[in-house]
Amino acid sequence: MIIKNYLLSTIMGCAAFLSNSANAQNENAGKIIYKSAGYDVTDTSLIPARRMEQQRDFMKSQYDFPSKPRNQWEIGVNVGAFNVSGDVRSKHLFTAKNPIQTLGFGAHLRKAWGYVISTRLQFIHGTASGYNWQPATGYWAHNNPWNKVRVNGVGYATGRVYSPTYSAIPVYYNYKTNIDELSFQMVATLNNIKFHKARNKASLYALVGMGGMLYDTWIDAINGSGANATLYDFQSITSKNYNNTLTNTNWPNGYRTRKAKNADLMTMFDGKYESAAEKHDNRLWLGRERTFRTIFTAGLGVQFKLGNKISLSIEDKLSYPGDDLIDGQRWQEWPQPGFGGSAMTRDNDTYNYLSLGLNIHIGGKSIEPLWWMNPLDYSYTKINKPNSGGACDIDKDGDGVSDCFDRCNDTPLGIAVDTHGCAIDTDGDGVPDFKDKQLITPTDCQPSDADGIGNCPDPECCSGKAISPGCGGITEGAIEFLSDRSKLDARSMAALSSLSSAMRANPTCQVVIIGNGNGSKIDQQRSWDRVNAVINYLVDNQGIDRDRFIFQYGQNGNNNAVIYRSAGEGDEGPSNLPPPFPNLRRD
Repeated sequence: MIIKNYLLSTIMGCAAFLSNSANAQNENAGKIIYKSAGYDVTDTSLIPARRMEQQRDFMKSQYDFPSKPRNQWEIGVNVGAFNVSGDVRSKHLFTAKNPIQTLGFGAHLRKAWGYVISTRLQFIHGTASGYNWQPATGYWAHNNPWNKVRVNGVGYATGRVYSPTYSAIPVYYNYKTNIDELSFQMVATLNNIKFHKARNKASLYALVGMGGMLYDTWIDAINGSGANATLYDFQSITSKNYNNTLTNTNWPNGYRTRKAKNADLMTMFDGKYESAAEKHDNRLWLGRERTFRTIFTAGLGVQFKLGNKISLSIEDKLSYPGDDLIDGQRWQEWPQPGFGGSAMTRDNDTYNYLSLGLNIHIGGKSIEPLWWMNPLDYSYTKINKPNSGGACDIDKDGDGVSDCFDRCNDTPLGIAVDTHGCAIDTDGDGVPDFKDKQLITPTDCQPSDADGIGNCPDPECCSGKAISPGCGGITEGAIEFLSDRSKLDARSMAALSSLSSAMRANPTCQVVIIGNGNGSKIDQQRSWDRVNAVINYLVDNQGIDRDRFIFQYGQNGNNNAVIYRSAGEGDEGPSNLPPPFPNLRRD
């Protein structure tokens, strides 16, 4: 029943909020919240300086992934139902003496660090209250306000500890607790990675965190104040005949009497909570004798998108303070006479906050928070609509890359290109290989000139020597392999297809295939494997005569690259060599 009432209160709150937000929604009705891949991946104004190098490589087709853009912060406010789960039953909005004493409010600041994980700093203030409908005398002989309170010298309990003649009037435990919590949380978005849908209108998330809380708890043990103060006449309820509501009339505290007793207790209590509840002797107290505790928290929530910068959230969060006095009680309800009072209850208290929140995104030159973005957006958009207005069966420059995907659709015929249709630039100096007169320019010698030659002087041994020109249209190039592989990928095959075309156009030229790597036996064997894979592809798939190749491996250079060039004067060698360490062959 309590859960149903909580849900009812939440739904009513949502309805009220949405009705107040109708105008804002109407203003957004004609706007497109989602467009294409969510944002323009080529917009460098969205990229922070520390990630700009990756973005430049992406724009130059030297890296396949765009940089992560800046994303906005979220600030939010919330209000909701606040209750404690402990030894005393907590009341809710419709059953409390004062409904305001069952509510909480809060604010948070949230930032995404990836598409799934974000962090949140949250403050919550809440008040919980409640009372039991069953009487108890377990307060006797403990440092408890029910045991200490006096009005005109009269209290609820009399007698000494261990005395068989003690007297303790049955009372109805009640409390009001004020809690302030500050916590730092890690939030995981559970549903933004979508394979069959662009994005969600709702974001489901889970959170865990820790922080600190201050609380003070009060008891309503005295009716009225000043000269009019009296003890509560609890005997009028414990002695009242509620049997007309029971099937079994021998048990006056039966569960079926709870509604009638709760109604009588609500009428009896004045709701002033004038007496400080029992506190720990070994815990830190701050202002108004408030107790500090470290807390652990966890929760689930869902956000509903109302616009580009606003969302509505419903969240349920449970906090564990490791304390049994949040509701002011930690003793069992009935003591055992002659044994010094009752024992402590078994479990610590927890408190729960079920809230409705309004969230706003802030930040310029940023996209929406990443938990609203689908990281697969860009990939699926490019696959489905690579270039607006282009035909995917057209390859205008004949480089083997459809115009749908071709970023350089004017590449000269016969030039090796990458998967984006742009001429390969092995050393990344900005000069494509077919124009580069110095194919491998060290990074320290860049920037290069228009011919791709670095700014480092020639060593004395090589100064003044002429560079052998290529054979006709066969230019130098490189095939890149993964660090532990010797299989050709699609990009490598496209480059070798261009090489085979150039070799057919120059049937008298030989080509030197050079594999690098000599640091170990494995490196040497992998170098041989890669050269062998390149030549086999050109022979078996492109129909080039094996005798036109010069097989070289185990050279110095980039271990993951196989270089090809036209054979110059003095270049001689076999077209096939036995593997150096065949037992170490890898894929």
